[in-house]
Amino acid sequence: LLIVARHLLIIVLSRVQPSNLPIAPMALSSLSSLSLWCWTLVLLSSTANGQPAQAQQQQQQQQQQPTEGWSAGKLRSAAEEAQSAGNTAQALQFLQQAATLEPSNPVNYYRRFKLRHRKRDYVAALDDIRQAVELAAKAQAGAEASNDKQVTDYRTQKAKLLVQLGQCQQAVAEHELLPNDARDETAYQTAQTCQATLQQAERAFFQKDYRTAARAYGSALQLVEVGSDLLLPKAQALLELGDFYGTVSDTGKLLKMHPQHLEALYLRGTAYYKLGEHEQAILHFREALKSDPEHKQNKEGHKLVKKLDKAHKKAQEAMNSGNWDVAIEQYQKARKLDPTHQVFNRKISLELIQALSKSGDHKQALLEAEGYVELSGESIESLFALGDAQQAAEQYQQAVNTFKKAYEAAPENSEQERQAKQKVQEAQVALKQSKEKNYYKILGVSRQATAKEIKSAYRKLALQWHPDKVSEDDKEEAKTKFQDIGEAYEVLSDDELRGKYDRGEEVFENQGGGGGGGGHHTNPFQFFNQQFHHQGGGGGGHQRVH
Repeated sequence: LLIVARHLLIIVLSRVQPSNLPIAPMALSSLSSLSLWCWTLVLLSSTANGQPAQAQQQQQQQQQQPTEGWSAGKLRSAAEEAQSAGNTAQALQFLQQAATLEPSNPVNYYRRFKLRHRKRDYVAALDDIRQAVELAAKAQAGAEASNDKQVTDYRTQKAKLLVQLGQCQQAVAEHELLPNDARDETAYQTAQTCQATLQQAERAFFQKDYRTAARAYGSALQLVEVGSDLLLPKAQALLELGDFYGTVSDTGKLLKMHPQHLEALYLRGTAYYKLGEHEQAILHFREALKSDPEHKQNKEGHKLVKKLDKAHKKAQEAMNSGNWDVAIEQYQKARKLDPTHQVFNRKISLELIQALSKSGDHKQALLEAEGYVELSGESIESLFALGDAQQAAEQYQQAVNTFKKAYEAAPENSEQERQAKQKVQEAQVALKQSKEKNYYKILGVSRQATAKEIKSAYRKLALQWHPDKVSEDDKEEAKTKFQDIGEAYEVLSDDELRGKYDRGEEVFENQGGGGGGGGHHTNPFQFFNQQFHHQGGGGGGHQRVH
């Protein structure tokens, strides 16, 4: 328990600046954690062979043999026979009876220690070997013929068990109580190494040298068998270093031993949160809150994840409905909720760049995209975002250059290489079309515009530039624009024609080159009437629009 308390206080103190003292609230939080460990140890000590204490008691009653009148020696012999037959529970029962008859005989506790140690019931085994050492030492002090070997053997076994449990400082102290010529030097050196490694880990953690701390805790864990109290500070150090997968791994091991460990659940939930796996984060925070609904860290973690997800959902809903200004506002709010959440904020930034481009704020979209590249480096993802923003802003040559960079950086024969190649080709086509008739530009939409966005743009522009809606002086200009608007919509509203246009292929027969260029097949006024569900039109005339 002292080991556990020490590590918990190290974690608390490492987070406290001198100006923030006193630290009573944080100390209370650590004591709450310690109480959980105490409860865990109580459960462990009341369990044998993975069975609850009540079930164990029932099994012992069923297996109990009449032992009335048996001597302690006979009970010990019976325990050996039961052990040889594989009946550990009955062997422990016999030894318990022997200890009741001879409470001062260290042999009873030592033999029980051996049984429990073999079963890996280390908590109960440690209690037995402590009693065995204490009784043997008392017997040695009061006896004329000193039994040094018994005390040496017992104390050596106790020291080895302490190392297995990660209590290396106590293990060294036990070894040093023995005479030099009676000491197990190999075991003593192992205990010293473990002690020094743990001291280094604790010192580094307190000084916030998390890399050294994580490495030292890892080395110490190689020397112990049950390192649950070492896994927590190691996981904390890895979290501080940004090794979120390492944190998930170590806390997973700890939760396997102690499923309701609140600090482990918090660390694991936080690691999943930082990885952008919000559903897993929420599951871990909720699991902790089942045990302690008022646990501060888990409560705050759960609240923050829900808040971020809600803001993101609002932004996406506005984006899907074409409400760009609201989407931009929500994305900007979401990004400010936790500036340290890099995975989430990268995703938000990419969607924000798209919203800005769609809203027509190309200057800000380019600034965001360039900032994203600077922040995350020239990754494939960041180059795609910048190239898309450049293309939406009609900076076609720059887009071609950016996509070529992405193509060169992509792994050979990968999906990213295929995507980059396609984007280069699309940007080259857009560059060529920008010098001719650009249907996207005519309708005022991006090359990534949806069918709904294209239709909306057409309806608005067609009504604006219909010759019947302008003055006589503007009719010729309106007629030309009206024809271009109809031609653009005819191509972009047809998946097959749009695909050809995007690839730079001839859209209409006898067009004489790729892209737009005056090959409109349908009378623009007739086409307009069809789209607005009017009758009439055709030839060179048109129906008036009121």
